[in-house]
Amino acid sequence: MGFVGYGVQWLVITNLITLPYSLVFLCCLLAGLSICWFNTACFILCIRHFPNNRALALSLTVSFNGISAALYSLAFNAINPSSSNLYLLLNSLVPLVVSFAALYPVLSKPTIDPSPDSESRRHDSHVFTILNVLAVMTSFHLLLSSSSTSSARLNLLGAIVLLVFPLCGPLIVYARDYFLPVINHRLTHESSGYVMLYIDELKSQKESVSGYELMGNIVRLGDEHSFRLLITRLEFWLYYIAYLCGGTIGLVYSNNLGQIAQSLGQNSTTLVTIYSSFSFFGRLLSAAPDFMHKRYRLTRTGWFTIALLPTPFAFFLLAVSSSQQTALQTATALIGLSSGFIFAAAVSITSDLFGPNSVGVNHNILITNIPIGSLLYGYIAASIYEANASPEITMIVSDSIVCLGRDCYFKTFMFWGFLSILGVVSSLLLYIRTKPVYHRLEQDQGSITSSSYKDLDPL
Repeated sequence: MGFVGYGVQWLVITNLITLPYSLVFLCCLLAGLSICWFNTACFILCIRHFPNNRALALSLTVSFNGISAALYSLAFNAINPSSSNLYLLLNSLVPLVVSFAALYPVLSKPTIDPSPDSESRRHDSHVFTILNVLAVMTSFHLLLSSSSTSSARLNLLGAIVLLVFPLCGPLIVYARDYFLPVINHRLTHESSGYVMLYIDELKSQKESVSGYELMGNIVRLGDEHSFRLLITRLEFWLYYIAYLCGGTIGLVYSNNLGQIAQSLGQNSTTLVTIYSSFSFFGRLLSAAPDFMHKRYRLTRTGWFTIALLPTPFAFFLLAVSSSQQTALQTATALIGLSSGFIFAAAVSITSDLFGPNSVGVNHNILITNIPIGSLLYGYIAASIYEANASPEITMIVSDSIVCLGRDCYFKTFMFWGFLSILGVVSSLLLYIRTKPVYHRLEQDQGSITSSSYKDLDPL
């Protein structure tokens, strides 16, 4: 779908073919559907192949998704920086090539051990640790490449090497286990500190886990939710509003970075790279709660609330001092960090609250707030932008109006700042409502795990 959608648009823009507006619109629709399809397939594959570490797998997957903008910008500068339609060609070809390369592991059926031993848990934890280190190195490389004066093609080659190198991660772990059989047990952690529910465990815990009472039926955290049940849950709507007034605003901000940079006289490429890189760090940090859960007893919804806190501060900083380059870059980094964490953590939260087997459907229902918010916030921002395009600061370029100055986005930043406060309040209420159930289910899971480990031989 992406190959056809983006490829046909590239052919139209390069004047190789001519199509009516309706067909071009359908190509845009097909390209957008390909993104949703691709993301959903990745989420489901992570959950099915890594049930014991699905939060870590999801954070890595969404993290590399977050640096795609910086990677494409690097490829654009390395191949042909004078041709802006190159982005469409890259969007058409790169996902297709990567999909064919990953076709075999995607089609292979995972062999999941329902009761993994400590050795397999330790092995998986080492692999994910190596992948997280490599991911941080990749992000730093892309961030430094934007300000580097060296060859763009050399930087692109380095980025490709870092992206391909994670394939060596499992080999490194196997070699480490072969040459160093004695491993310090203190470095071992039992995958994620949060509760991961599966069908067998749900059946065994049917009588032991208490939850919310809804229409006479007990609805438990982690139970599979149908569409009808999902939309009747107060927790879902609190979650929906928090996402709509948090991560979606950050996404709309990133979509308008080019116009914002133009209005403020800044370099749009630098801002896009900063947002993309810090969004990557935020997505990667969404796995930190799983590593630190034994030290900081905070649920995922609690970390979700903390992740939303920088967003209102960043928008109010933009409203007050957006004309300063340092303030603009700092606010962009904070928004990228916050929204990146939200994008990555949201999949795991959806799985925790509304069932892992239904996460593909339920998460797509949740992210319907993205097109709704993009349309609403984008329209309001455009209206304020055009209202401030006075003759003194306006240039007419073909059919577009260009507004220059701090007032072009001042009211928009204030509006987004107050909306993000609403998102923080909504996420806090979600945390309060889900905290008891998270802890109750964690205690039940801990008792099951400890009883099952009694039969294992000590290492």
